[in-house]
Amino acid sequence: MSQEQPQLQGVAGLKKHDIKVSGIVFMLYCLVAAGAFGIEEMIPEAGPGMTLLLLCIFPFIWAYPISSLVAECSSVMPSEGGVYVWVKEAFGEFWGFQTGWWATVSTYITNGVYVALVSGYVSQMIPMSYAGSLALKIGMITIFTIVNLLGLREVGTVSTVLSLLIVAAFLLVAIVGFCNWNANPVEPFMPEDYTLIDGLGGGICICIWMYCGYECISNMAGEVKNPQVIPKGLKIAMPLVALTYVLPTLGGLATLPQGTWEMWSTEGGFSGDHVGYATVLTSNLGQAWGYVFLVIAIISQCAIFNTYLASGSRGFFVLADDHLCPQFLVKVSKNRGVPYVGILSLAVVTFILSFNDFTTLVSMEVVFMLALYIILPISVIKLRHKLPVEERRKRGLYIIPGGNKALIFYCGFPIVIAIIALLINGTDYLTTGLMALCSGPIAYILFRKICGGLSVNDPEGNPVNGFGIPKGDTVRIGVFSLCAGAMAFFGQFWLRWYEISWGEWEPDDYDVFCNVIPQVQTGLAIGGASRLHSTSTSWKRRQNHSSTNTKATGHRNKRCPFLVLC
Repeated sequence: MSQEQPQLQGVAGLKKHDIKVSGIVFMLYCLVAAGAFGIEEMIPEAGPGMTLLLLCIFPFIWAYPISSLVAECSSVMPSEGGVYVWVKEAFGEFWGFQTGWWATVSTYITNGVYVALVSGYVSQMIPMSYAGSLALKIGMITIFTIVNLLGLREVGTVSTVLSLLIVAAFLLVAIVGFCNWNANPVEPFMPEDYTLIDGLGGGICICIWMYCGYECISNMAGEVKNPQVIPKGLKIAMPLVALTYVLPTLGGLATLPQGTWEMWSTEGGFSGDHVGYATVLTSNLGQAWGYVFLVIAIISQCAIFNTYLASGSRGFFVLADDHLCPQFLVKVSKNRGVPYVGILSLAVVTFILSFNDFTTLVSMEVVFMLALYIILPISVIKLRHKLPVEERRKRGLYIIPGGNKALIFYCGFPIVIAIIALLINGTDYLTTGLMALCSGPIAYILFRKICGGLSVNDPEGNPVNGFGIPKGDTVRIGVFSLCAGAMAFFGQFWLRWYEISWGEWEPDDYDVFCNVIPQVQTGLAIGGASRLHSTSTSWKRRQNHSSTNTKATGHRNKRCPFLVLC
């Protein structure tokens, strides 16, 4: 009698699926866009011309660099967990955990937004009581939880169907708009009396939000039989997203009466006080199309929720597989090979948060994601050193074209834009987000002590110090504190001008809200700097010792001190 094989848990127990390029494309489309909803708020904030300009520029300076970085890493390291695995490989356990924490907590925070939006959209068609809203939320979460429990292939199939409906609806908006062109879509370029900073400040943050999410597909790379379809899917999805944004927006601004640009809103077309993409159809094809587009808005939120339930549920699952989260999270279903505990836990948290006010939570999520977009390019540079381009070419892996000069562009623009966005989001976002970032090191130390971390499987390769954390982690925590403190310290000078001289805050309001927090962060910076000073002294001693050996051997290993400290 043959013995039944034991059920594998963790990443080893996942079932691999034959996902086609089209499946990757439409899952990416749902993760990043699922329509152009959200741009309506950008038009009155930045102006019609500036909105269209930013929508055309950001694919080249933000979306294309990020999708290319993700494509290269997905090709060389197609692992479940994506960015977490890449950063861990580049900079070790501590920074890998921070990245995984930021990405996963962000999904847990925002997934409730999509459920709440669906409830709001449905209530515009059918008046609902509290019990009705509760039933709708439970029903939506249950349906897409079942889809995710069936497997990644089913998630991709649902994403494809929903994406085709969304693309068809926005294509119709673009066609109707172009066929009924009667206004200048770029006039005015910006609202009257706006400066360039005003226009950029009103649009850049929304634009960043609209073009982010490409890295999320990599969380599921370990379940794809041929992971090289991911770079191919990224090449197609990025321009598809950009066209979904630019063409309907251009058509909508061109067909609606001149001057209505100030009335654009996410509620446009669904109420008489605002205009939006649905208005393009109702004003040219009849009022019934408003209900059709409202259904598309509901489908859009469902599509986003479906894919983020898949992507987000892998975050803590992969951390648990590395003993950086509780072990019950590594459980995989026997028949379907999916991380069912991760899926169910995210579904439960989503239901709870769908009743909450998201203002504070979203301010945390924004900083988490921008921090991720800063560390991702730095990790790509480090991985280039660990696995040179020549070796990758031999293996037929995707490489960002253009050599080192192009790599500077692909890595530099996302970092600069992310830092700018951190500052122009405002004091409340920056301070709340920086304090939330501090949860990462705390969670790392806590889970490392409870679960054991990478030392469980490789104690020799991951030795711990007297505090029970890996050697060098106190330095890495110092680097983290220094970076957070420096951001707050230097940011407060900019934010004082931004909020008071340019914005609408009074000096007393700013002082009451903000003065204490930068001082705390500056304290972190001083603590981090002092720790780094002591470390740099020992590093110099090692370098002097290395120099002595160099004179004897004739070899010298050039390494960046910052990357070594990280």
